[in-house]
Parts: sequence; C-alpha cells; structure tokens
Amino acid sequence: MSKYYVNKFLFTVDRDPEYLKRYTEDPRSFVATWEQSIGPKLLGNEGEASTVHSFTAAEREALINHDYVALFEMGAHFFLNLTLFIGIYDEPYLEKHGPLSFQREFAAKLQHWKGKDYPSVET
Repeated sequence: MSKYYVNKFLFTVDRDPEYLKRYTEDPRSFVATWEQSIGPKLLGNEGEASTVHSFTAAEREALINHDYVALFEMGAHFFLNLTLFIGIYDEPYLEKHGPLSFQREFAAKLQHWKGKDYPSVET
C-alpha cells in the first residue's frame, strides 16, 4: 500500500469542502483527477510536484467505492479514514437513523479486527 499517498488523499479531501463535494458526487472521476493533478503537488508549494507516488489498483478501487473497511485493512490512518467518511455519510445517516449512526456502522464493520493488532500505518 502506498500509505502516504492514500493518507494524503484522505487528509486533503477532508480539509477541502469543494474536494469533498466532488469526491462524494463522482468518486471515480475525482480519484483519477486527484491522483493525476492534485496529489502530486507538494502541500503548501504549488510550484513543485512529486512524481514518486501513485495508488495501487486495490487502493484506487477502495477510494472509488468508499470502501473504508478495505482502506483500514490496508493500513490507512484510522482517524483520517473515519473523519473523511463522517464528512460524507454523517448527515444522511443522522437523518435516517439518528446521532452517531454512521460511526456505529463504521465500528460494526470493523468488528472482525477486535483482538487483532492494529494495521501498521508505517510506510
């Protein structure tokens, strides 16, 4: 897993309302755009770009499908993963099922990790 790049995606998308909107509305297109033109930019430095990183096919599909369980299992940072998907799903879940309903679903889907070591977030 290119953990740095996945975590950078989670971090940058969660911090930018326009990115979050685009990712929510058309994940496939946004992930491709992010990987090709947004992700390579160095944070805080628009003049330079990295050519080192790219997503694996599995990472790309997990991001496109909002598969936060697969991202967790691949070692995405738990907090970055959780907060991004709260930004996408909290309001719709709140309307249907009440407070913290998305967070409870997130936890329930990760129950198979109970008692296991936390996936490494090291690159």
